[in-house]
Amino acid sequence: MGELLIRDIDVVDGTGDRRYRADVLVRAGRIAEIAPPRAIATADRVVEGENLALAPGFIDMHAHSDLHLLTEPDHLPKLTQGVTTEVIGQDGLSYAPVDDAALALLRRQIAGWNGNPADLDFSWRTVGEYLDRLDRGITPNAAYLVPQGTLRLLVVGPDRRPATGAEIARMRDLLAEGLAAGAVGMSSGLTYTPGMYADTAELAALCEVVAAAGGFYAPHTRSYGAGALEAYAEMIGLARTTGCALHLTHATMNFGVNRGRAPELLAMIDAALADGCDISLDTYPYLPGSTTLSALLPSWSMSGGPEAALTRLADEGERARIARDVTVHGSDGCHGVTADWETIQINGVANPALSGRVGRTVAEIAVAEAVAPEDIFFDLLRRDQLATTILQHVGHEENVRAIMRHPRHMGGSDGLLVGARPHPRAWGTFPRYLGHYTRDLGVFGLEECVNHLTGRPAERLRLRERGLIRPGYAADLVVFDPVTIADTATFDDPKQPARGIVHVLVNGRFALDDGVPTGVRAGRSLRLDPGRRETR
Repeated sequence: MGELLIRDIDVVDGTGDRRYRADVLVRAGRIAEIAPPRAIATADRVVEGENLALAPGFIDMHAHSDLHLLTEPDHLPKLTQGVTTEVIGQDGLSYAPVDDAALALLRRQIAGWNGNPADLDFSWRTVGEYLDRLDRGITPNAAYLVPQGTLRLLVVGPDRRPATGAEIARMRDLLAEGLAAGAVGMSSGLTYTPGMYADTAELAALCEVVAAAGGFYAPHTRSYGAGALEAYAEMIGLARTTGCALHLTHATMNFGVNRGRAPELLAMIDAALADGCDISLDTYPYLPGSTTLSALLPSWSMSGGPEAALTRLADEGERARIARDVTVHGSDGCHGVTADWETIQINGVANPALSGRVGRTVAEIAVAEAVAPEDIFFDLLRRDQLATTILQHVGHEENVRAIMRHPRHMGGSDGLLVGARPHPRAWGTFPRYLGHYTRDLGVFGLEECVNHLTGRPAERLRLRERGLIRPGYAADLVVFDPVTIADTATFDDPKQPARGIVHVLVNGRFALDDGVPTGVRAGRSLRLDPGRRETR
């Protein structure tokens, strides 16, 4: 592609500074020049900027596209909302580093997140090999977090027990290898097995390795319900004791016990920042959350992996014990809150015979079938082989707004891309920030919101020459209409592209041109260089 001139457009440069009108010239994948409006005469192609805005491409700090990038390379859910970089390997479970046995378990355990495509060549085993696979051709750029639960599965296995000193040393070595290969940090899923079996000391030993490489730790904490503040305190304590940069991913205060309590979390973060800790956070602009139905199971019932869990679910006595934990005691899988079946809605199944239950709550299904909600819970888990996904209607608007206003906040979709009715955040997160929360509600100014979605995450990722509109920076760019931009994906019809996204460029090439996907795959892996402590 030759030179591209984006002429006389409102430039929202990602810094948070006031927008300005300018000509922007793109050449050889980078921003070559920024000049006063109509100062650049012409180029091989000219895009007129009247009534439009130009921003850096949006950075999704929490993406579940680990396989979707390979199986659906056009990547429409993220492309059509202006995302040019994603951070994958989230929630402590992904597909590298692995051996054959760990890969087989992972493919089954997180099929509800990513599917389990039979025709995909899973030939990689290391982090470096996975990143090389991405470099064969993806639409957006992608950065990878080494998943702590995967490390534990590979070294310790799926069992609920402490790691030995030798096992911790081996996990540290594998983590260091992944960071040396280009991973930008480490993730955890501390309500998911087997990562949740790690104690604080084990996590600290791993965070020391991340800190030494200049990466960051992105934990899904042990609770977003009754124990939420204690769980956040544990993670902030790790930042204090290890010096590791901390990114609190999908930072929420959910369930009735936490209504109105976001300021308590933010005060904890501010106190740690004042003491010199490096802490950031992301969230999604919706109230319901989404996960797998099996995530509600108590951790003891998942020890040994999916097959062991299904064996327990087939035993009447074990089901009774699980039911007590879930409905009476509030198990760790339920975040210490007893299950409210009226708030748990089925939104995806792998077994076609169960498709009639999609879109309804467990309580509604139980009434329709004249059985107890717990029976529906167990029936789905067993017949769908743990792959069922759910929406949890447990969020609070006042908490969401307070968290997204924090000066260390960034945008993250946490969007699962599989199933018939995924959470609409998979298609709508970034236009919802810019449309609903910025233009319509005035929670942000436009410049501030774009900074949340671009410049701030670029700084957290240590991206070299990305995330801002400056000469010499990579031309990851989005052209949008600030008057019309909006999410159109709904819970009833979630696979709908955003309105108002006109053009998307990745590394200087059109991935979306006048609203139409081009099929160009100019994205690549973005790799941390621990020696330089920057991501390129």
